Amino acid sequence: MSDLKKGIPVLYGGEDVKVQPSISVVIPLYNEADGLELLLEQLLGVLRPIKEPFELVLIDDGSTDDTGERLQKLARETPELVAVLLRRNYGQTPAMAAGFDVSRGHVIVTMDGDLQNDPDDIPRIINRLREGYDLVSGWRHQRRDKALSRKLPSRLANHLIGNVTGVRLHDYGCSLKAYRRELVEDMNLYGELHRFLPALASIEGARIDEIKVNHRMRPFGRSKYGIDRTFRVLMDLLTIWFLQRFLTQPMHVFGFAGLLAVTISFLMSFYLLVVKIMGEDIGSRPLLLLSVVLGLAGVQMFCLGLLGELLMRTYHESQNRSIYRVRQVVRGNCPGADEGAVEDV
Repeated sequence: MSDLKKGIPVLYGGEDVKVQPSISVVIPLYNEADGLELLLEQLLGVLRPIKEPFELVLIDDGSTDDTGERLQKLARETPELVAVLLRRNYGQTPAMAAGFDVSRGHVIVTMDGDLQNDPDDIPRIINRLREGYDLVSGWRHQRRDKALSRKLPSRLANHLIGNVTGVRLHDYGCSLKAYRRELVEDMNLYGELHRFLPALASIEGARIDEIKVNHRMRPFGRSKYGIDRTFRVLMDLLTIWFLQRFLTQPMHVFGFAGLLAVTISFLMSFYLLVVKIMGEDIGSRPLLLLSVVLGLAGVQMFCLGLLGELLMRTYHESQNRSIYRVRQVVRGNCPGADEGAVEDV
């Protein structure tokens, strides 16, 4: 059976797709053909015994090997498997977003498809989520990476991201995470922001926790990450920092910078005017050029802040997107309502 959601081809393995799964496991794949059967075997071995309806949403992100072909074959043989085939290689964040869109479970678990994440940790991370959290992240406390060149940058990145975002986790890079569906629906993924999902979730007011998980050696293939990943992380970190602090108030950063620049420019210009009146030549002084540049830059920054405010209003109003999130509504003893009634939102 085939379906079409947001332009993404979906192949369902079983005939009965109307059963609402309570758990969706979302796994992006890129050139993971060698370990695909083993990955599916381990996932089914862990999830089938828990006696809850589940689905495995595996996304082929434009692989150049036969990952897509094997995934289609397995989907026709496995009722719980949903194969999502992207038209080309978009990257991990778009692939994960496609999996979120296709998934139907109340709880969504993400993990890598390279067999380094242990499926045995899935029940544990789901149980922790159900203790009252919106997002639970895995912590690879004993990493099995061979190269120190991957461990050291990872530790530095985790420390830097925690300080900048205020969401302090030991392991931002661990893909094994569990989410409540309502949280995922509130977050829009783009660029390379998949590694900052806890920080994005904190913007939505999510309750976040972290548990230790197993980490295994990669049995097949090789890592897809290169040195350019470091620069992408830094750029995305600046994006997250801005979103956390100034998403709904861009004027507070651009307007302040603009006013500061204009004020400094005015003071410099006033000083130069006094000097000119006293008979000195100011035409060749660098301070004159600096005051002009600061004045122009200040006006531009202030205008940019105004444009940012207009864009934010358009963004929220066009999507009917609220600037706040309500976790619960507790109703007192009022006519027509149960005393102390609690509504989850």
